[in-house]
Formats: sequence, C-alpha cells, structure tokens
Amino acid sequence: MDILIDLFWTAAATIRDVIPIAVVLFGFQYLVIRRPLPHLRNIIVGFIYVVAGLTFFLVGLEQALFPLGELMAKQLTDPSFIHGIGIVVEGVRWQDYYWVYLFAASIGFASTIAEPSLIAIAIKANQASGGVIGIWGLRIAVAVGVAIGVALGAYRIITGTPLHYYIIVGYAIVIIQTTRANRAVIPLAYDSGGVTTSTVTVPLVTALGLGLATTIPGRSPLIDGFGLIAFASLFPIITVMGYAQFGEWLRKRRRLKGEADEI
Repeated sequence: MDILIDLFWTAAATIRDVIPIAVVLFGFQYLVIRRPLPHLRNIIVGFIYVVAGLTFFLVGLEQALFPLGELMAKQLTDPSFIHGIGIVVEGVRWQDYYWVYLFAASIGFASTIAEPSLIAIAIKANQASGGVIGIWGLRIAVAVGVAIGVALGAYRIITGTPLHYYIIVGYAIVIIQTTRANRAVIPLAYDSGGVTTSTVTVPLVTALGLGLATTIPGRSPLIDGFGLIAFASLFPIITVMGYAQFGEWLRKRRRLKGEADEI
C-alpha cells in the first residue's frame, strides 16, 4: 500500500513538472507558429509514457539506487572490510581504499554506458559525421572519462583535499586540448560532458559521494558529499578530445606508413 501511495504522489509531482514543458511547446505551436501539430495523438501518448516512465524511475531511485549506492559506500569504507575482521590498525591511509576507487570507476563507467541521453547524442553524432564518429567509440570514450572522474572524486573525498584544485587543473588541460584539437570535435566533446548529468549517472554518483562523506570520519556530507558530478562532467571532455586526437594521430601514421611503403 505504501508503494502505491508513493507512486501516486510521485506521479502527481511529475505531472506538475511536465506541464510547463507542454504549455511552452503547445503554446508556441498554436499561438506563435499557428499551425496544427502533426500526429497529435502520438504526441499525447508520448507525454503519457514520459510521465509514467519518470514516475517509475524516480520511485526506483528512492527505493533502490540511492540506498544501494550509500550501502556500498558504507560497506567498502568499513574498517573491518579494509583490514579484516579482528584486525585493529591505527588510522586508514588513502591507499587502503583501493576497492572504493575501483567501485567508483566501475559504477561511473557502467552508468554512463547505460545513459539514454548519451546513446541519443552518439547516434546523432554518427549520423551528422557520416559514420566517421562511431557510436560505441564515443560512448566508451565518455564512459572512460566519467570512470576516471568519479574515481578521482572519490579520492578527493577520502583525502579531504579542496575541490577547486582538481577543477582548475582539469580545465587547464581542457583549454590546452581545445587549442590543439580538431575544431569539428570540440563542440561534441563539450556536449559529451553535459550529457553525463542525466537520469542514470547523477543519482548513482550522488549516492556514492554522500555515502563516502557520511562514513569517512571528518568528512561533511554537505561540503564533501557533493562535487562528484563536476568530475563526471569535466573528464569526459578530456577523454573525448583525447580519443579524437588519438584517432587523428593513428590516421596520419597509417598515411605516412602507406607513403613510405610506396616509396
């Protein structure tokens, strides 16, 4: 019974959030453009699907993903897990949390691969480039960037080092890459960083950050628990431009090798 009540109130909140979008779209279509919408029935059915899907997704987040992410963080940072039951060690070094880093990288990679918005961007990029940009190549490049970013963010939470140091260095690398990367890939790389702040990645990464900040002594959930999303958005820009630069370097090398063979 509780789950049905939860579904009802979540559906009501979702409808309230979707209504402004519908008002803007239908308002511009009928009041500004002044043309009827084609396939109106399909659009209405689509809106119903959106509301239903968001409702079940949000309830699933609250019931499963958030608690699971926090539970995993607590278990992985438990001293009895790190050192073994019955073994007492004074203090815990950052190196002792290697399972946390591996879990953070794995959850960042897996959640990004499953990200619907990234799949859509990869398909559109593949179509716009005439097949030059591979769908799986782009998805893996973004996922690797998120994995590195989330693992580094977990390291920051564990060590308690200031967030802005990492952000400054990260964007310095992005600026350097931007000056040297192919102009065609720069907008795609910047958008790829934004796609990671979407439906699947954000809840899992946020739950992990809050779980780590809650269980590690001396950390504040408010100050240290957030910030992982910034890492998850920054590092895909680096990896996508790096992926494009590496691919361009390979093509040049093959072309030079082919010319050398002809000589």
